[in-house]
Amino acid sequence: MIDNDAVNRLVLKGTTTLGVVCKDGVILASDTRVTMGFYVAHKYGKKVYKIDDHLAMTIAGTLADAQRAVDILTVNAQLYKINLGRPLPVSSAARLIANLLFSARYVPFMTQVLVGGVDDTGPHVFNLDPFGSLTEEKSVSTGSGSPIVYGILEDKYKEDMSVKELLPVVVKAVNAAMKRDSASGDSYNVAVIDNKGYRELTEKEKKQLLVG
Repeated sequence: MIDNDAVNRLVLKGTTTLGVVCKDGVILASDTRVTMGFYVAHKYGKKVYKIDDHLAMTIAGTLADAQRAVDILTVNAQLYKINLGRPLPVSSAARLIANLLFSARYVPFMTQVLVGGVDDTGPHVFNLDPFGSLTEEKSVSTGSGSPIVYGILEDKYKEDMSVKELLPVVVKAVNAAMKRDSASGDSYNVAVIDNKGYRELTEKEKKQLLVG
């Protein structure tokens, strides 16, 4: 019998990740602290991964399980492009991960992921739990820092905002979680996906947004 509470404790014990849909793209962000209980195992762990030029995902939970999901999605996205000559739709990428997580539900992947990107139908962000439950969101956060992030997103986020307008909100939200959640901290990464492709903000850009 699966202990849902145990799964939730494992997934929510550390990390802050978030994703927002803008009118002209998608923003994904996370802190970089990797924890094992109260032990900080790594200060600059990567939690935002590029899958393709139009597609990315964030990870929270057990690192090995999350990285396995990243690898599977990356390979399948490339195979789809080679076989069909077009990028993998964002909804299809999310469904692939949902099927992967659901198929392992009796020995679940201890991870919660966000899949975000831009395709012919526009910008999308999907939230997936360890059992493969799939929901499309406009703004979403995962991990132990998510309650703090939601406090800012609920106040500042509006669906018709641009990437430029939302970047300061995203940076402020992650920074607040890093200050108030002991399992989040050290640094953070921010990725933008729009019609120009995938890019990660530089340290200079992040500092300017935080000061502003």
